[in-house]
Amino acid sequence: MFNYLIKIEYEGTNFVGWQSQKNGKSIQESIEKALKKVLGSKIKIIGAGRTDKGVHAYSQVANFKLKKKIDNKKIFLDSINFFLKKKFVSILDLKKKNLNFSARFNAKLRTYEYFIINRLGTLSINKNKAWHIKKILDLQLMKKGAKVFEGTHNFGTCRASSCSAKSAIKKVYPIKVTKLKDKIKIRISSKSFLQNQVRSMIGCLKYLSTGKWSYLKFKKAFKSKNRSNCAPPAPAHGLYLLDIKY
Repeated sequence: MFNYLIKIEYEGTNFVGWQSQKNGKSIQESIEKALKKVLGSKIKIIGAGRTDKGVHAYSQVANFKLKKKIDNKKIFLDSINFFLKKKFVSILDLKKKNLNFSARFNAKLRTYEYFIINRLGTLSINKNKAWHIKKILDLQLMKKGAKVFEGTHNFGTCRASSCSAKSAIKKVYPIKVTKLKDKIKIRISSKSFLQNQVRSMIGCLKYLSTGKWSYLKFKKAFKSKNRSNCAPPAPAHGLYLLDIKY
Protein backbone atom coordinates (compact mmCIF):
# COMPACT_ATOMS: atom_id res chain seq x y z
CA MET A 1 0.00 0.00 0.00
CA PHE A 2 1.21 3.50 -0.89
CA ASN A 3 0.14 6.88 0.47
CA TYR A 4 0.36 9.92 -1.81
CA LEU A 5 0.06 13.65 -1.16
CA ILE A 6 -1.24 15.93 -3.90
CA LYS A 7 -1.02 19.73 -4.00
CA ILE A 8 -4.07 21.33 -5.59
CA GLU A 9 -5.04 24.71 -7.04
CA TYR A 10 -8.64 25.56 -7.86
CA GLU A 11 -11.06 28.32 -8.73
CA GLY A 12 -14.03 27.65 -6.46
CA THR A 13 -16.75 29.73 -8.16
CA ASN A 14 -18.66 26.87 -9.78
CA PHE A 15 -18.34 24.35 -6.93
CA VAL A 16 -20.46 23.71 -3.83
CA GLY A 17 -17.21 23.55 -1.87
CA TRP A 18 -14.40 21.09 -1.25
CA GLN A 19 -16.39 18.26 0.30
CA SER A 20 -18.51 15.85 -1.75
CA GLN A 21 -22.20 16.71 -1.48
CA LYS A 22 -25.47 15.59 -3.05
CA ASN A 23 -26.56 19.13 -3.96
CA GLY A 24 -23.90 19.84 -6.60
CA LYS A 25 -20.37 19.23 -7.83
CA SER A 26 -17.48 19.49 -5.39
CA ILE A 27 -13.72 19.74 -5.84
CA GLN A 28 -13.21 16.47 -3.96
CA GLU A 29 -15.63 14.59 -6.21
CA SER A 30 -14.08 16.04 -9.38
CA ILE A 31 -10.57 14.95 -8.35
CA GLU A 32 -11.74 11.48 -7.28
CA LYS A 33 -13.41 10.96 -10.67
CA ALA A 34 -10.23 12.05 -12.46
CA LEU A 35 -8.11 9.72 -10.29
CA LYS A 36 -10.37 6.80 -11.16
CA LYS A 37 -9.86 7.49 -14.89
CA VAL A 38 -6.08 7.73 -14.50
CA LEU A 39 -5.48 4.94 -11.96
CA GLY A 40 -8.29 2.57 -12.88
CA SER A 41 -9.74 2.20 -9.38
CA LYS A 42 -12.03 4.09 -7.01
CA ILE A 43 -10.00 6.48 -4.86
CA LYS A 44 -11.01 8.37 -1.71
CA ILE A 45 -9.03 11.54 -1.00
CA ILE A 46 -8.67 13.32 2.36
CA GLY A 47 -8.35 17.10 2.13
CA ALA A 48 -6.46 19.29 4.57
CA GLY A 49 -9.30 21.81 4.74
CA ARG A 50 -12.97 21.85 3.79
CA THR A 51 -13.30 25.11 1.91
CA ASP A 52 -16.82 26.49 1.44
CA LYS A 53 -18.75 27.18 -1.73
CA GLY A 54 -16.98 29.83 -3.82
CA VAL A 55 -13.68 29.74 -1.89
CA HIS A 56 -10.52 29.40 -3.99
CA ALA A 57 -7.18 27.70 -3.28
CA TYR A 58 -3.61 28.30 -4.35
CA SER A 59 -2.38 25.37 -2.31
CA GLN A 60 -4.91 22.86 -1.03
CA VAL A 61 -3.43 19.53 0.05
CA ALA A 62 -4.98 16.06 0.06
CA ASN A 63 -3.78 12.49 0.41
CA PHE A 64 -4.96 9.15 -0.91
CA LYS A 65 -3.91 5.52 -0.55
CA LEU A 66 -3.22 3.19 -3.46
CA LYS A 67 -2.24 -0.45 -3.75
CA LYS A 68 0.11 0.10 -6.69
CA LYS A 69 3.04 2.47 -6.97
CA ILE A 70 2.90 5.53 -9.25
CA ASP A 71 6.14 5.16 -11.22
CA ASN A 72 6.11 8.28 -13.37
CA LYS A 73 5.15 11.54 -11.68
CA LYS A 74 5.16 13.58 -14.90
CA ILE A 75 2.84 11.19 -16.72
CA PHE A 76 0.52 11.11 -13.70
CA LEU A 77 0.32 14.91 -13.47
CA ASP A 78 -0.17 15.35 -17.22
CA SER A 79 -2.89 12.70 -17.26
CA ILE A 80 -4.94 13.87 -14.30
CA ASN A 81 -4.72 17.53 -15.31
CA PHE A 82 -6.04 16.58 -18.75
CA PHE A 83 -9.30 15.47 -17.11
CA LEU A 84 -9.46 18.45 -14.72
CA LYS A 85 -8.49 21.41 -16.92
CA LYS A 86 -12.06 22.30 -17.94
CA LYS A 87 -13.08 22.41 -14.29
CA PHE A 88 -10.41 25.00 -13.33
CA VAL A 89 -8.74 22.51 -10.99
CA SER A 90 -5.01 21.73 -11.23
CA ILE A 91 -2.86 19.12 -9.50
CA LEU A 92 0.48 20.88 -8.98
CA ASP A 93 2.55 18.21 -7.26
CA LEU A 94 2.65 14.58 -6.11
CA LYS A 95 4.71 13.20 -3.21
CA LYS A 96 4.93 9.80 -1.57
CA LYS A 97 4.29 9.90 2.19
CA ASN A 98 4.38 7.31 4.97
CA LEU A 99 1.20 5.30 5.53
CA ASN A 100 0.33 7.16 8.74
CA PHE A 101 0.29 10.58 7.07
CA SER A 102 -3.03 12.45 6.98
CA ALA A 103 -3.38 15.71 5.06
CA ARG A 104 -6.02 16.81 7.54
CA PHE A 105 -4.69 15.72 10.92
CA ASN A 106 -0.94 16.24 10.38
CA ALA A 107 -1.27 19.88 9.27
CA LYS A 108 0.57 22.26 11.62
CA LEU A 109 -0.40 25.60 10.09
CA ARG A 110 -3.10 26.73 7.67
CA THR A 111 -2.91 30.15 6.03
CA TYR A 112 -5.76 31.95 4.30
CA GLU A 113 -5.71 35.25 2.45
CA TYR A 114 -8.70 37.50 1.91
CA PHE A 115 -8.74 39.82 -1.09
CA ILE A 116 -10.66 43.14 -1.10
CA ILE A 117 -10.85 45.75 -3.85
CA ASN A 118 -11.80 49.12 -2.38
CA ARG A 119 -13.03 51.44 -5.16
CA LEU A 120 -16.18 52.82 -6.79
CA GLY A 121 -15.82 51.11 -10.16
CA THR A 122 -17.29 47.62 -10.55
CA LEU A 123 -15.04 44.57 -10.95
CA SER A 124 -14.26 43.05 -14.33
CA ILE A 125 -10.99 41.09 -14.13
CA ASN A 126 -11.50 40.20 -10.48
CA LYS A 127 -15.23 39.47 -10.56
CA ASN A 128 -15.96 36.46 -8.28
CA LYS A 129 -12.34 36.64 -7.08
CA ALA A 130 -12.43 39.57 -4.63
CA TRP A 131 -14.86 41.43 -2.36
CA HIS A 132 -15.77 44.74 -3.96
CA ILE A 133 -16.30 47.40 -1.26
CA LYS A 134 -17.19 50.90 -2.48
CA LYS A 135 -17.10 52.71 0.88
CA ILE A 136 -13.61 53.91 1.81
CA LEU A 137 -11.93 51.59 4.34
CA ASP A 138 -9.78 52.97 7.15
CA LEU A 139 -6.70 50.75 6.85
CA GLN A 140 -5.26 51.79 10.21
CA LEU A 141 -8.50 50.89 11.98
CA MET A 142 -8.53 47.56 10.13
CA LYS A 143 -4.99 46.84 11.32
CA LYS A 144 -5.91 47.85 14.87
CA GLY A 145 -8.91 45.52 14.81
CA ALA A 146 -6.84 42.65 13.40
CA LYS A 147 -4.57 42.90 16.46
CA VAL A 148 -7.57 42.04 18.66
CA PHE A 149 -7.92 38.66 16.93
CA GLU A 150 -4.26 37.72 17.39
CA GLY A 151 -3.35 35.17 20.05
CA THR A 152 -5.45 32.49 21.74
CA HIS A 153 -9.12 33.40 22.13
CA ASN A 154 -12.63 32.01 22.17
CA PHE A 155 -13.90 32.71 18.64
CA GLY A 156 -17.53 31.89 19.44
CA THR A 157 -18.62 35.17 17.83
CA CYS A 158 -16.92 34.17 14.57
CA ARG A 159 -18.20 30.62 14.08
CA ALA A 160 -21.09 29.40 11.95
CA SER A 161 -24.19 28.20 13.79
CA SER A 162 -23.68 24.84 12.04
CA CYS A 163 -20.03 24.54 13.18
CA SER A 164 -19.41 21.11 14.74
CA ALA A 165 -16.09 21.89 16.47
CA LYS A 166 -16.05 20.89 20.15
CA SER A 167 -14.21 24.04 21.22
CA ALA A 168 -14.27 27.60 19.88
CA ILE A 169 -10.80 28.33 21.27
CA LYS A 170 -8.23 28.91 18.52
CA LYS A 171 -4.76 30.46 18.31
CA VAL A 172 -4.38 33.03 15.55
CA TYR A 173 -0.87 34.13 14.56
CA PRO A 174 -0.01 37.76 13.69
CA ILE A 175 -2.33 38.97 10.94
CA LYS A 176 -0.81 40.75 7.95
CA VAL A 177 -2.86 43.54 6.34
CA THR A 178 -1.38 45.07 3.19
CA LYS A 179 -2.63 47.58 0.62
CA LEU A 180 -1.43 48.38 -2.89
CA LYS A 181 -3.47 51.14 -4.54
CA ASP A 182 -7.09 49.89 -4.28
CA LYS A 183 -6.20 46.26 -3.43
CA ILE A 184 -6.21 45.07 0.19
CA LYS A 185 -5.02 41.64 1.29
CA ILE A 186 -5.50 40.18 4.77
CA ARG A 187 -3.43 37.10 5.63
CA ILE A 188 -4.53 34.94 8.59
CA SER A 189 -2.82 31.79 9.94
CA SER A 190 -3.78 29.20 12.54
CA LYS A 191 -3.37 25.47 13.07
CA SER A 192 -7.08 25.10 12.36
CA PHE A 193 -10.17 27.26 11.93
CA LEU A 194 -13.82 27.08 12.89
CA GLN A 195 -16.46 26.95 10.16
CA ASN A 196 -16.81 30.47 8.65
CA GLN A 197 -14.24 31.86 11.13
CA VAL A 198 -12.07 33.76 8.65
CA ARG A 199 -14.98 35.22 6.70
CA SER A 200 -16.66 36.29 9.95
CA MET A 201 -13.46 37.97 11.14
CA ILE A 202 -13.21 39.86 7.84
CA GLY A 203 -16.87 40.88 8.09
CA CYS A 204 -16.23 42.36 11.55
CA LEU A 205 -13.14 44.20 10.27
CA LYS A 206 -15.22 45.68 7.47
CA TYR A 207 -17.82 46.99 9.93
CA LEU A 208 -15.00 48.56 11.97
CA SER A 209 -13.06 50.08 9.08
CA THR A 210 -16.16 51.61 7.42
CA GLY A 211 -17.27 53.26 10.68
CA LYS A 212 -20.40 51.15 11.12
CA TRP A 213 -18.89 49.93 14.41
CA SER A 214 -16.75 51.86 16.84
CA TYR A 215 -13.57 50.19 18.06
CA LEU A 216 -15.24 49.65 21.44
CA LYS A 217 -18.27 47.96 19.84
CA PHE A 218 -15.97 45.81 17.68
CA LYS A 219 -14.11 44.56 20.76
CA LYS A 220 -17.34 44.07 22.70
CA ALA A 221 -18.86 41.98 19.88
CA PHE A 222 -15.80 39.75 19.69
CA LYS A 223 -15.46 39.33 23.45
CA SER A 224 -19.15 38.38 23.75
CA LYS A 225 -18.43 34.95 22.18
CA ASN A 226 -21.96 35.15 20.80
CA ARG A 227 -22.63 34.46 17.12
CA SER A 228 -25.63 36.80 17.09
CA ASN A 229 -23.26 39.74 17.70
CA CYS A 230 -21.12 39.02 14.62
CA ALA A 231 -21.15 41.18 11.51
CA PRO A 232 -22.34 39.46 8.31
CA PRO A 233 -19.53 37.18 7.05
CA ALA A 234 -17.50 38.41 4.08
CA PRO A 235 -18.44 36.73 0.78
CA ALA A 236 -16.69 33.44 0.01
CA HIS A 237 -15.32 34.55 -3.37
CA GLY A 238 -12.70 36.80 -1.76
CA LEU A 239 -11.18 33.97 0.28
CA TYR A 240 -8.15 31.90 -0.78
CA LEU A 241 -6.50 28.92 0.92
CA LEU A 242 -2.92 30.08 0.52
CA ASP A 243 -0.70 27.50 2.19
CA ILE A 244 -0.60 24.48 4.51
CA LYS A 245 2.51 23.55 6.46
CA TYR A 246 3.37 20.13 7.92
